[in-house]
Amino acid sequence: MSQTTTPRVTAIYDIQSHKGLAHAAAVLAGEQSTGTFVRLASETDALRERSAARIEAIEITGTSDRPALFSRESGPVYERGLVTISWPMGNFGTSLPTIMATIAGNLFELAEMSAVRLVDLALPPAFAHAHPGPKYGAPGTRAAMGGHDGPVIGTIIKPSVGLSPAETAELVRQLADAGIDFIKDDELQANGPDCPLSERVAQVMAVLNDHAERTGKRVLYACNITGEIDEMRRTLDLLEEHRAGCAMVCLKTIGLPALRVVRNHTTMPIHGHRAGWGLLSRSADIGIEYSVMQKLWRLAGADHLHVSGLASKFSEADISVARAARSVQAPVCTGDAPAMTAMPVISSGQTVWHIGPTRALLGNDDFIFCAGGGLLSHPDGVGAGVRAMRQSAQAARDGIPLSEMAKNAQELARAIAHFPPVKVDPTIFND
Repeated sequence: MSQTTTPRVTAIYDIQSHKGLAHAAAVLAGEQSTGTFVRLASETDALRERSAARIEAIEITGTSDRPALFSRESGPVYERGLVTISWPMGNFGTSLPTIMATIAGNLFELAEMSAVRLVDLALPPAFAHAHPGPKYGAPGTRAAMGGHDGPVIGTIIKPSVGLSPAETAELVRQLADAGIDFIKDDELQANGPDCPLSERVAQVMAVLNDHAERTGKRVLYACNITGEIDEMRRTLDLLEEHRAGCAMVCLKTIGLPALRVVRNHTTMPIHGHRAGWGLLSRSADIGIEYSVMQKLWRLAGADHLHVSGLASKFSEADISVARAARSVQAPVCTGDAPAMTAMPVISSGQTVWHIGPTRALLGNDDFIFCAGGGLLSHPDGVGAGVRAMRQSAQAARDGIPLSEMAKNAQELARAIAHFPPVKVDPTIFND
């Protein structure tokens, strides 16, 4: 093994192969660096020593007599396990698009593997020094709100589409008057002709700016600016003209380079929605772990990152959500580098029952808790829904059972009677 001190990027894959993990690892390493399907005369030993991907470790975790997924190749035994591969930074520098093509590129198409999932990524400090990272994170977000204590209680404009700009602004008025901290567009609502973004921003921000002047509280509104790059630049300028406080983008839709453009063009926090993430992660046999991708999104500048929610309406298991939420608050790079932490955004079928487990999981209040129906459909209205969420958050912070807190909190009592209790996987608290 080379003794070079050149910084390296290391990735871990969960692989199944009918030809054995050692062979699959060699094919992957070659395909994603210097090699091709045959050895070339120009691929000298010196070139391979300098630029080839390196197999660092192979751990067999099991065998099977059938492939995890459809495979055109067959064999009597399919080995499965963890393969650790590293690359010298000389291959790609600190380019985020190029590192994506390297660690999550053609390897998913290799015939030698009937399953391959990217499960971990270690980046050297050079990445943190080369990229801006989040401008705000949790401390800056709280400051942008004029100072805030506890988790950020938020909601989503619902119905997701169908409301006019005036109807949207009226709902925002009700939410602001009820004491909400954060309001976001749905990922489906961007700049459609039925609710033009320019009109929506003008009317919503007129409500929120008036609210801030009257009460001193700045409610953050994350307007969905997802679109073409030039369009997003123009929209960011429009948002700042109206003194908006946050911009939302669909991360998978716009890509890493566009996220960096948005980050560099605005002074606002960037709210990152992960719409479409299930396409990359839902299969246990092929895809990418969220803990990997969120590092690259943070490097490019996302301040808030959606991680789904515990006991949510979606298929993702609680243990996966827990890993995702914790990863957003962990350092993005190894070694001596800025941590670049962001705020996890909890959403998807959340109610007053979910805040306590979420806070217990993270051990802090540095998260955004977004509830749509779980807040807007409170039996006593939107205002009661906001107050019930706030009461649940207070109970979580003080370590008081919801039933006890509800004895002196009417809105919470009504909420826990209205929304069914949830069962969260207890193993997520073991780490």
